[in-house]
Amino acid sequence: MTPVTEPTWDPRQYLRHADHRTRPFRDLLARIDDLPDADADASADTDAPGLPDAPGRPGPRIADLGCGAGNVTVLLADRWPTARITGYDTSPQMLAEAAAHARPPLLDFAEADAATWTPPETYGLIVSTSALQWIPGHADCFPRWLDALAPGGALAFQVPGNFTAPSHTLLADLRASDRWRARLHGTGDRTASVLEPTDYLTRLRDLGCTADVWETTYLQTLQGEDAVLDWVKGTALRPVLTALADDPEARDAFVAEYRDLLREAYPPGPYGTVFPFRRIFAVARKEK
Repeated sequence: MTPVTEPTWDPRQYLRHADHRTRPFRDLLARIDDLPDADADASADTDAPGLPDAPGRPGPRIADLGCGAGNVTVLLADRWPTARITGYDTSPQMLAEAAAHARPPLLDFAEADAATWTPPETYGLIVSTSALQWIPGHADCFPRWLDALAPGGALAFQVPGNFTAPSHTLLADLRASDRWRARLHGTGDRTASVLEPTDYLTRLRDLGCTADVWETTYLQTLQGEDAVLDWVKGTALRPVLTALADDPEARDAFVAEYRDLLREAYPPGPYGTVFPFRRIFAVARKEK
């Protein structure tokens, strides 16, 4: 995914800001209407007793691409309690954390790379949150994902759109500086991977879908010392931390330089540190 190295993820660090990270997924779910049920014959072996749907009427089949620690995948199960849901991720650390959320036989997790994942069956919903930005050219995956949707099914995703924010431009500039260029230039650069909302709308409409595309900038108020640094340690800084993992002295020096830049860009206020965060959303619906 990244040009230099696959980042090693830290679920506990990522979940330190779980409320802020989960909110966009909840907003995405709020724009997804009813989904087509899975084929009754294909899902007969996964029906569980005591479910609210009538026997022989299984809920939708759902895939969560880049499920991470599984904390948002369970929101899918809460929304569609009879659905059969699989969360996919490449990170062993994230999948180990996600396993605690499994609800056999309806909710499970598996290793797969969204960049190469080919849907093995028909789905009512393929969803992804804060994951596709790690996949250069991810819009090229849309045709095969849409082909796997049942009539009336949905492809829904959310990606960060804040790559021109100081948190990212300062990181990119520091990686490209004389001190760090040889080891870090290009590490974790995702700017070119994310399209603008109008581009997503065009790509999805050209594929024959109805599409609802929008953006939101959240004025997140983070608490604690060096709050923005604490945030990026769970996401944008992961490739750098991975690349310097075998050199703790260099890692700590880089983090200290970056921390000082973030302190100037995001000074704390009386109620915490305001961290504006733009996100891009899309819900594409396949015609019935």
